[in-house]
Amino acid sequence: MDNEQAVLYSRILTELTLTFHIIYATIGVGVPLMIFLAQWLGIKKQDEHYILLARRWTRGYIITVAVGVVTGTAIGLQLNLLWPTFMEIAGNAIALPLFMETFAFFFEAIFLGIYLYTWDRFENQRKHMLLLIPVAIGASFSAIFITMVNSFMNTPQGFEFANGYMVNVNPILAMFNPAMPTKVAHVLATAYMTAAFVLASIGAYRILKGSNHIYHKKALLLTLKVGLIFSVAAAIIGDFAGKFLAAYQPEKLAAMEWHFETEEAASLTLFGILQNGDEVKYSIELPYALSILAHGNPNAEVIGLDQFPSENIPPLYIHYLFNIMVLVGMGVTVLGLVYLIGKFLRKKFIHSKFFLWLIVTSGPLCIIAIEAGWWLAEVGRQPWVLRGILRTEDAATTSNQVDLMLYLFIGLYLILGIASAIVLIRMFRSNPVERELADQKGGG
Repeated sequence: MDNEQAVLYSRILTELTLTFHIIYATIGVGVPLMIFLAQWLGIKKQDEHYILLARRWTRGYIITVAVGVVTGTAIGLQLNLLWPTFMEIAGNAIALPLFMETFAFFFEAIFLGIYLYTWDRFENQRKHMLLLIPVAIGASFSAIFITMVNSFMNTPQGFEFANGYMVNVNPILAMFNPAMPTKVAHVLATAYMTAAFVLASIGAYRILKGSNHIYHKKALLLTLKVGLIFSVAAAIIGDFAGKFLAAYQPEKLAAMEWHFETEEAASLTLFGILQNGDEVKYSIELPYALSILAHGNPNAEVIGLDQFPSENIPPLYIHYLFNIMVLVGMGVTVLGLVYLIGKFLRKKFIHSKFFLWLIVTSGPLCIIAIEAGWWLAEVGRQPWVLRGILRTEDAATTSNQVDLMLYLFIGLYLILGIASAIVLIRMFRSNPVERELADQKGGG
């Protein structure tokens, strides 16, 4: 295997791992907040349905945490095995957030175990609910610290570069780099949003399959409220992210918008196909929108791809990833808003099969948007692993065993994905809501 193949296989394996891990990581960050809200509502309203929501969501959450641990460990392993030059150069700068991410996970796991096994040990359920606070904090800070590493790769700072190495490293300054605020905020908002819509889609599916229990309707109301709030938050943060890119990564913004020529009053391009390298056909143009996104001024000048050497321009297919992310975000925002307005006005259409199927699709679509967003973040940084310092082709291993690693990890992810799906389906199918509520009343 030559060096070019080693780089290719290293990229494929890393991309595969991140693509698989992000599903479980996103759910792992967002679901603790949903569990906390359900239990808080249950205690506040003395409502057994919300309490049961919290219990059942916790059981499913544990499975996703277990798989997330395996895939998260795989990412750490692959950073060292597949990208040794990157770790050699940047290891001092990213060691602190990587360690803090591990600490945050253990913090979460310890309190999750206590929370899970003390459900019936507290006379005052409020005290039991307080155990969820460190769980939710640990899950969110785990995402924050790992996103800091990714942010550093986009806007590296906090060191001096001498003889190919980072010296005089200030890890705090490296962590709080210019990309950190918008990236961290966007990751958290979209994780909460995605978890809410995934849970909403499960509730809608159960109603469609004949379980017309009030439990599922309460689950829909809670999840779609939360989903709407964080979808709006994600859109607002996305606007700040556009302004960040214009200031710090203009080549990425230009590539994802197919903005080839530097110009004022720039239009934003949706959809379309490329012909002859830089000719856009069949697109929808939104006048002035790119200038507004980049600078908040409809007449502002936006730098185009004509200002960058061709070897430093990211792959142009990231345009479609941006479109997917934005369209899904807009779609689920409208869906949540329509549901809540319909609920307030007591409209029957929100309980129709068509509308419920729309809610069912919202969860998978949010997962697709999360995937598109992460691919956009990673591919949009190419050809750099460490922007402006270390190119991807120079950071990868030269080992001739990467293809074997790829096949082994594909097998591992297939086993984990299928096994976790089977366990989750059987866990809830064998113990439906109706039976569990009847058992509780019988036991009471």
